[in-house]
Amino acid sequence: MRVAVDVPFSDTRAADLAWSVTHRPVEPLVERTVHLAGARVRLRVLGASHQVVVDHGPDRLVETVACLPDVPGGLPEEAAPRVPGTMRYHFASSVRRLGPAEFAARAAAVRDRLADRSDALSAVFPGDPLAVTALLVAAAGPVLHWLTWHAYPQSGELVATVSTTVLSPPPPGRKTPGHDR
Repeated sequence: MRVAVDVPFSDTRAADLAWSVTHRPVEPLVERTVHLAGARVRLRVLGASHQVVVDHGPDRLVETVACLPDVPGGLPEEAAPRVPGTMRYHFASSVRRLGPAEFAARAAAVRDRLADRSDALSAVFPGDPLAVTALLVAAAGPVLHWLTWHAYPQSGELVATVSTTVLSPPPPGRKTPGHDR
């Protein structure tokens, strides 16, 4: 699903982005809910950043990549913290600085590839059709993985992240997918 948002994006460059699995959920500009692997997965666009909220039984994983006032900027290339409710969680990111033609081609490809998918969300910001934040989620058994892209036309930066989590089995008698908190 592609959505044109009517607010300018708030993040201005890749170096401003921080990553967290402890930040609280924040109000998104747009959101899409997908049910996979017995979990409710909410793909959320926040400015030119993202949040993925996974509710699985009593557990919640919240991955945030955004400008966070209490977290210094700079994304880790890789991280694998212990996250309650998961057997494993892994995050990886890359930042590519591209020339204008290559940036335009890659940003347009991401935007167009995800436009009509039910397992994806992409937001296009005003002022530049290449100002895109996009998320795609998939599952294989108890393994969830999602990919995200953040395109910054003003700097020619394309940020890509890949996250994988293996969900813990829910306790006996617990229903999934998730619940509101």
